[in-house]
Formats: sequence, C-alpha cells, structure tokens
Amino acid sequence: MSAATIEGMRADDWPAVRAIYEEGIETGLATFELTAPEWESWNHSHRPDCRLVARDGGGAIVGWAALSRYSARAVYSGVAELSVYVAAKVRGRGVGRALMAALVTASEEAGIWTLQAGVMADNAASLALHERCGFRRVGVRERIGRDVKGVWRDVVLLERRSSVVGVE
Repeated sequence: MSAATIEGMRADDWPAVRAIYEEGIETGLATFELTAPEWESWNHSHRPDCRLVARDGGGAIVGWAALSRYSARAVYSGVAELSVYVAAKVRGRGVGRALMAALVTASEEAGIWTLQAGVMADNAASLALHERCGFRRVGVRERIGRDVKGVWRDVVLLERRSSVVGVE
C-alpha cells in the first residue's frame, strides 16, 4: 500500500471507524467487546485531542487510533490507554505503524507521559507492532476476560514512556 495519510478524526468519520472496529471484533483477537458502541458512548470515552484516522490514496478510512483516559485521578493525567485498529484489507502494510507513530506524537503534544495497552496474548501482530513502536511488556493478566466463545483469555500489558514529556 502506498503511504496512508494520517489526520485527525472527525465525527462524520464514525461510520467508517465503527466498521473497522467491528472487523477487529470479528477477529476475536482485538477486544473482548461483542459490539461496537454508538458514537455518543465512544465519543465520551475517548480523548478529543488524540483521535486519528488513516486514509488511503482514494480518501477511504483504512485505520484509526485513539486514546482514552486511564484514570480520573489528577496524578494519572499524563497516562492514557491506546487503541489501534486497521481495516482487514490493508493489515500488514504499515498502516498500524503509521497510526501508532502519529499517535505517539499527538500524545506527547497533549502532555501524555505514558501510553499503555492491553493486547490479547495470542495477538502476535499487535504485540509486534507495539514492541516495534517502543512499548515494553510489563506483565500478563491471566484469564482476565472471556472471549465471544466463553474462553478465558490472557492479556499482555504494555507501556511506552515518553522520552519528551515528564523527563526531568
């Protein structure tokens, strides 16, 4: 795939973003969610300053990335949880990496010092992407949730500490 264009997500991007989210749900590897939320719920739970989409050469959305707040406590104001989803038709073509790089930059511009992610232990592609983008494994939450078939799954916790924000 030619280089994707990364830009801020708009509310009218939601139908395409939601469709990609639903593709991720269908894999059984991306989330424990059974359905994608409605816009209002998703909008409320994600930071407005760190939402990105990737567009192909024709302008179609082929991926998205966003941050949600880790905690309402002030001490964690610089910690956020990230989500990255890529359309099935372009997986393995660098879209995830482009989104992740842009999201790291946007997060640092927003004052985030730590990004964290929880990735299902058998999602090798996502684990590799996070590690290529500077995340380190900090642990495994064993049997933390059940997937759509009722099978208990482990989740690998990853984090990336900014080399720009919070450095004294």
